[in-house]
Amino acid sequence: MIKKLIVMGMLCSISASLQAQKALNINLSSKKDTEVSPIVKEKVEEYATKINTIIQEEKKLMEEELVVLQARNLDKADFDREKAQIADRYSEKMDKRIEELGFDLDDVIQKQVRYSLLNTDVTSKEELKEKLLKKFRPSRSFTGYFSYGIMTLTNSAPDNLLDKNIGYANNLEFGLKLNYQLSRTSPWAITSGLGFSWRTVRADNNMMFIRNANQGVALAQYSENLEKSKLRTGYIMVPLGVQYNFSKLKNAGMDIQYRSYYTGFKIGANVYGGVKMSTNNIVKGIDGETRDRGNYQVNPFVYGAQVTFSYNSFSVFVKKDFSNFFKDSYFKDDKALIFGLAIGLD
Repeated sequence: MIKKLIVMGMLCSISASLQAQKALNINLSSKKDTEVSPIVKEKVEEYATKINTIIQEEKKLMEEELVVLQARNLDKADFDREKAQIADRYSEKMDKRIEELGFDLDDVIQKQVRYSLLNTDVTSKEELKEKLLKKFRPSRSFTGYFSYGIMTLTNSAPDNLLDKNIGYANNLEFGLKLNYQLSRTSPWAITSGLGFSWRTVRADNNMMFIRNANQGVALAQYSENLEKSKLRTGYIMVPLGVQYNFSKLKNAGMDIQYRSYYTGFKIGANVYGGVKMSTNNIVKGIDGETRDRGNYQVNPFVYGAQVTFSYNSFSVFVKKDFSNFFKDSYFKDDKALIFGLAIGLD
């Protein structure tokens, strides 16, 4: 009995809190996650009304008996004893009448759980199963991402002039990731998408990138100290790969299982290809800053492979180009190697 009253009070409190939030136009959480089922609310209010009627009726009868008791002018000890007996008798009577109402707590709780999960009061098992299958279908969507990585240029040949004078290099990227889970319970997913990448190579030791007489690219010594000397190239990137999710299977009810795609520990591997958008040579010295969007022989195409380790929306990755950073024989065999962090906007 006490358990039922506690649950009823909690449901009524939730309902009252929701009404207060709506009045203040505060949207702290999803309506689907917080709203009380209309059927549950109706049943609880109906039950509370019946309980209140019983209490008021029995209270009135008890007060009438207490008036008669008080008229007998008993001493305090006898009065208190008989008063306690009357209170116990009416308490038992109220409990019995409330129990006879037949309030099914388990049924009400099941209805509220169903509503919280599906935002519906469906009662048909077939319809409920259909709703569950729709809600917990495989994840197939586009999500945003942002990544930043530290870049170096690897070279299997002897160090060239760039290798000896390279400064801090980095890769900044953002875009959309395609998530295609193979099935509701599958840990495997196909990943792809579209990204925009900006790769920046900085020259050190007061060296700067120039275009020589043959329209090639070279490094030249600046006569004074340089504040900036960097070559930035933008690419449109397209990855294609697979991802494995280690999260456990969950039970949605009615023998329906699913695996959460976006949570837990994941490992992914992909290949990627990119097409150059533009190259910008940025130099800042005593004569001010100059920017040149000319041809600095940066490879117009890039391709490579990436391995990613993720937990929920956060990832660390290693990305290795198989293509040379510069085309033809300029700074031959230099290939980008990137270590970075990424945030998924799931």
